[in-house]
Amino acid sequence: MQRVSKCGLSIQVAAGLIACLHDLINYRNQHMAEQKLGNPAVVGLAGFGFTTFILQFHNVGWMGIGPVIWLGLIFGGLAQMIAGLQEMKTGNNFGYCAFTAYGCFWISLALILIGNHFNIYVSSATDIGWFLVAWTGLTAILWVGSMRISGALGLTFTLLLIGFVLLDLAHFGFPQLTVVAGYELMVTAACAWYIMAHIIFADVFGRDVLPVGKPWI
Repeated sequence: MQRVSKCGLSIQVAAGLIACLHDLINYRNQHMAEQKLGNPAVVGLAGFGFTTFILQFHNVGWMGIGPVIWLGLIFGGLAQMIAGLQEMKTGNNFGYCAFTAYGCFWISLALILIGNHFNIYVSSATDIGWFLVAWTGLTAILWVGSMRISGALGLTFTLLLIGFVLLDLAHFGFPQLTVVAGYELMVTAACAWYIMAHIIFADVFGRDVLPVGKPWI
């Protein structure tokens, strides 16, 4: 009888622990469901705009290449890739592709410049030109998708696509277009920051402070 009593007590304790664990899991799941998550696009747009500004400051002759490389690796590259991976969790395929892809662009560009400096896998102007042509193609695809999201995003990708085309031409015999692309892409970066500010202000003020316009298509 004593053994039976001890066995019954053990079962009750185990059942109690399982019930407590079940309640804890339910509480955790409910808390996570109610927890507000940040929008990864604000970081992606911030990194994209910031690094684009810095590169164009270099392209128009205002500064050296050093800050472009380090910022491209960290903010334009790593931070944008993280933002893209976070967009995947939200189910946003456009943001997932755009931020992850352009994060890879900045890291790749920084490594190309580092390689050229140290004479490792050197890339000629034509090599970089074809590198940019491929990115122009990807940008064209995202450009079509952007027009379905908002007017501001459509404008940003229109300017970005034009900027890539200008840089393509600059690497295939028209180097004077580098400066033109520099100024044009500064406007692109400003548009990206505008969308970033739209998201942040809408969250902080609880209303649409900076309109982004209706989709174009």
